[in-house]
Amino acid sequence: MSDYYTEQLVKKKADGKDIVIKILLIFCTVFSFFLVLLMPFLMILPVLLIVLDVFLFRRLDLEYEYLYVNGDLDIDKIMGKQKRKRVFSMNVNDMELLAPRGAGELNHYQGGKVLDYSSHMPNTRCYVMVISKNGQQIKVIFEPEQVILDGIRMLAPRKVIL
Repeated sequence: MSDYYTEQLVKKKADGKDIVIKILLIFCTVFSFFLVLLMPFLMILPVLLIVLDVFLFRRLDLEYEYLYVNGDLDIDKIMGKQKRKRVFSMNVNDMELLAPRGAGELNHYQGGKVLDYSSHMPNTRCYVMVISKNGQQIKVIFEPEQVILDGIRMLAPRKVIL
């Protein structure tokens, strides 16, 4: 028996919050240089702020990797193309519904925790996966390719709405 394996990489677009954080970091760094002119003993401040800028800019550069293997979906967050962290993992048996965002079938699932692992790009087709884990309802927003959707639909055809 062969394994059903596929992976997908999705780059997250910088949203308004990320842009505001970057602007504030740059402003504080530039301001610290002017502050050093007035108070030379604060010479270390610009250096610390530049290090902070580099660190936070890398953390704000996000990509999500979807890995689907035989009914298990894992989502990893990749920060600055260097650091990887598993943020979500589930099995198709835990899934209650997978439908496009805005589908009428999702109206039955109000409330619960919402996890967004999409790119936030306009005109992308996002899906919402509703999962029951430990008695808690979780909604996961992501952008799977057709291969991932087909793999999930093979194992749970009644739970997937395309």
